[in-house]
Amino acid sequence: MRTLFRASSSLLKDVRADLERPHAFAAERVGFFLCRAGRLGDEGVVILAAGYHAVEDEDYIDDPRVGAMMGPGAIRKAMQHAYNGGAQDIGLFHVHMHAHPGLPGFSRVDVTEWRKFVPDFFNAVPDMPHGAVVLSLDRAAGLSWRRREDEPVLIDRFAGVGAPLRLWKGTP
Repeated sequence: MRTLFRASSSLLKDVRADLERPHAFAAERVGFFLCRAGRLGDEGVVILAAGYHAVEDEDYIDDPRVGAMMGPGAIRKAMQHAYNGGAQDIGLFHVHMHAHPGLPGFSRVDVTEWRKFVPDFFNAVPDMPHGAVVLSLDRAAGLSWRRREDEPVLIDRFAGVGAPLRLWKGTP
C-alpha cells in the first residue's frame, strides 16, 4: 500500500519558517501537521496536511542531549487540537526540520521517540493515520501509522501543491 503526503506549498513555507525560529534553549523547533486522510482506491492512503500546530515556547524541556524535547503539555495540546476536529477527524504528524537541502534522514533519537508517543495520538483520534515527518530545506521524509497496533510505514511520496509545485519520493 502506498502512502502519499500532500501539503500546500504555502503551508510548507510557513511551517519551515516556524521551525527555523530560534528558541531560548532548544537547538531546534518542533510542531504538528494537522491532517485529513483519504483512500487511493485499493492502492493506499493520501494524507492531506490541512494545518499546523506550533509547540509553544513553554512546552519545551531543557534537555541538552537532544535538539528539542517536548513536555507532556505539547503533546496534550496537539491531541486536544486533533480531538476538537469533531466530525472532521484530524490526524497528527509530528514535524521537525533538518536545515539542509536534499532528502532528510531519521536519527536514532527520532525513531525511538516517535515510537513512544505517536501511538498515543490514537487515544484522541483512533480512526485516522498519525505519524512523523522530517523536513529539509526542499524535501521531506516520514513515517505513518495507520492503526495503533501497526508498525509504521515509510511515506512513499510527498507533494507541495501550489506555486511552486514540488513532487518527491520520501525514500532514496
